[in-house]
Amino acid sequence: MRKWLVGSFLLITSLALGDRPITVTLLHSNDLHAHVEPTKIKGKTYGGYARQAAIIKKIRQTEPNVMLLSAGDTFQGTLFFNTYEGLADLAFMNAVGYQAMAIGNHEFDRGPKALSNFVALANFPILSANLDFTTEPSLSSVHESTVITVGGEKFGIVGATTPAVTNISSPGPTVKLKNLHDSVQTAVDQLYSQGIHKIFLLTHIGYSEDQELVKTLHHVAFVVGGHSHTLLGTPDLAGWPKSQGLYPTITKDADGRNVPIVQCWEWGKVFGHITLDFDADGHLKSWRNAKPIVVDETINDDPVVESMVEAFKRPISALADQAVGEAAVGLPKEAQGSGDGLMSDVIADGMLEATAKSGAVAAFVNSGGVRGSLEPGKVTYGELISIEPFGNTLVSLDLTGSEIKGALEEGVGTGGSLIPSVGTSYSVDPNQPAGSRVSEIVIAGSPLDLQKTYRITFLNFTANGGDAHAVLKAAKGKRIDTGLIDIDALIDYVKAHSPISPASPKRVKIRG
Repeated sequence: MRKWLVGSFLLITSLALGDRPITVTLLHSNDLHAHVEPTKIKGKTYGGYARQAAIIKKIRQTEPNVMLLSAGDTFQGTLFFNTYEGLADLAFMNAVGYQAMAIGNHEFDRGPKALSNFVALANFPILSANLDFTTEPSLSSVHESTVITVGGEKFGIVGATTPAVTNISSPGPTVKLKNLHDSVQTAVDQLYSQGIHKIFLLTHIGYSEDQELVKTLHHVAFVVGGHSHTLLGTPDLAGWPKSQGLYPTITKDADGRNVPIVQCWEWGKVFGHITLDFDADGHLKSWRNAKPIVVDETINDDPVVESMVEAFKRPISALADQAVGEAAVGLPKEAQGSGDGLMSDVIADGMLEATAKSGAVAAFVNSGGVRGSLEPGKVTYGELISIEPFGNTLVSLDLTGSEIKGALEEGVGTGGSLIPSVGTSYSVDPNQPAGSRVSEIVIAGSPLDLQKTYRITFLNFTANGGDAHAVLKAAKGKRIDTGLIDIDALIDYVKAHSPISPASPKRVKIRG
């Protein structure tokens, strides 16, 4: 009798705490980058908020207990962001019922103010456990974690933002970084101590970083990631990169438990979808239906969101559709194995052309500043601003040859690689030790002289130390902020050289 009473008490206690078996359908996105409308690849279109809304609505009607999460970088990338600073995207996210979003680095591209407007109007919590807003009161309503209820069960969601945010965006001096592991584990432990055992990480730190972080953590069931624009489990379609791993990718945590990690590329071209089965102890016991949904032309637009898109589009459509010139060939963002793609070459050439009269002999664009590709045919203002959306100014620096080599070495070491203008090139051997990875440097057609001073043009982002370019930030030579905007230089170059067909040899050569 006593054994029966004890068993009944434990069962009732378990039910009261909400630890019951449950199946959840997880939908997720990351790195939408204000791509409100579909993106064209090889003559076909992918993505678009109206199509995504149709997917969400259909799955809510056909599958149980739907959870909808965003892993950040909603901001920056198209004229929609330049015009509305994330509020057009937020209207969509509120309408379809997102339940939580991690802060991405690009959420700070217009400083804390634009993000604070977004946070204030969001119908869902905005999360980051490793950012400290103590001295930034406008973001005091950002939380480390939240608890959402799905199917009568409580789920903990902990957010995280790439620690590189202070180098690659503009959070300003009032936003501080906390230790990533410690802050995330503390937030997880606080949820677990409250009886919340089904805990998700919602991160914007990158695919490999997610795997490394999970290995050190306890009590995390699942990770929804972003930042690295990683394709997982995607089909082999024309113009698409190859999938870079399994969806989900499984990593063992500090206790030896399997933790699935998911991410779904960029711009809403695929939409994350997986079914998760939790047991009565709150443990994730299995998953199925794990396949990102290709958001293609077979999906009809949701009429409500379609009307919202059209309304937001009206003030900017005339400008976005305005022809600037033509591309004679496709201009990919990246070449195989390198950030040095033809689109990067065109941007660097435009920067040089815009500043050559003031003495610049070469220009470098950081690979992260090139956000897209061009297909052959008409080139519009909207396409160009989606490729170079940041509104950087062009800065010419007087650098010694030694400083140039140091900056190129930093680019290889930190991932902020620099793509040069025509006539300038260098080789990289990533297998060599730091300080010896860059060689065969040519500036404006001649081998680099370490003692000579050169006038070189950069975007103000890298000239001021972005992407961890400490050499450029500390340079003592003359520094000229021309006031010229990067997108204007690109537009002028495309107009002057249309149809664009870069024919220069590969400028960054990978060896080893």
